[in-house]
Amino acid sequence: MRPVTLVTGGTGFLGAHLVAELVAAGHRVRVLGRGGAAELAELGVEVVVGDVVKDPDGAPPLERALDGVDRIFHLAGFVSRDVDDSQRMMRVHVDGTRRLFDAAAKAGVRRVVLASTSGTIAVSKDPEPLDEKAPYPLELVGGWAYYLSKIYQEKLAFQLAAKHRLELVVVNPSLLLGPGDGRGSSTGDVKKFLLRELPIVPPGGVNFVDARDAATATEAAMDRGRPGERYLLGGPNWTFAEFFGRLERSSKVKAPRLKIPDSLARGATTVLSTLWKALDKPAPVDRVSVEMSQVYWYCDSQKAERELGFVARDPGETLADTIRDLRTRML
Repeated sequence: MRPVTLVTGGTGFLGAHLVAELVAAGHRVRVLGRGGAAELAELGVEVVVGDVVKDPDGAPPLERALDGVDRIFHLAGFVSRDVDDSQRMMRVHVDGTRRLFDAAAKAGVRRVVLASTSGTIAVSKDPEPLDEKAPYPLELVGGWAYYLSKIYQEKLAFQLAAKHRLELVVVNPSLLLGPGDGRGSSTGDVKKFLLRELPIVPPGGVNFVDARDAATATEAAMDRGRPGERYLLGGPNWTFAEFFGRLERSSKVKAPRLKIPDSLARGATTVLSTLWKALDKPAPVDRVSVEMSQVYWYCDSQKAERELGFVARDPGETLADTIRDLRTRML
């Protein structure tokens, strides 16, 4: 009987595509997650209801989830730009990873693929694309809790892998687009574009990758990735002006034209955020999003292309499928 492959975060955007690929390839798959049991059961996937983070009423059922497992795809995560969610992201990404890796070592797990983000490597004030040799951009992302927590997660994962003699491979996808983002954690800005909620053109640049292509590369990383290595998974490097222009052509929704200085954008955002918070309403734009849009998220994926066989599909197809999927959900 084939050993079991455990996927944490198997009901998320990337996780759902990965689980479908693993099942199609004939793997025995088990998912540790909080929900989605009905959909996964249709695929013949075993579900252990739980979390990598300790719940208030006791420890998560990691022992049961890891029974018979020899490899893990660790995708569980929490995405937010709200500074109030900082501690929760640290608990999920850092404490959850420590728990999982310690339990995996006791269970005799051999190999782990961790899904991180390109934002732990490829983010800069300079538009030159970065590769895996770039240092952690701690100073730049220090005020962005999600990326800071993912940097700490990566560092801890490599330390624990060395301690427990686990074969660890990390994949770093850029912004995930495409169909299937049921939670809206990754395609939210495209949705705002379609709803005409983005009034200005940011000065920075973005890289995105189709979640289906990222899932294929993540699966390949388990068999072909070199232990101790990271692999950037990205598509085109576009300025936000070009990105909005492509969205306009694909969606027929008019893109914003207004451009304002960085300093003015920051100041206006601070005032608006304070005002909306006083009214106990979610702000239409937040400080973190404004700051993130002023830098370049450009990355170079040649290493993943060479070693994992990673191929990014035509970006026009990804944008069209993202728009179609979002419109279906909004309707």
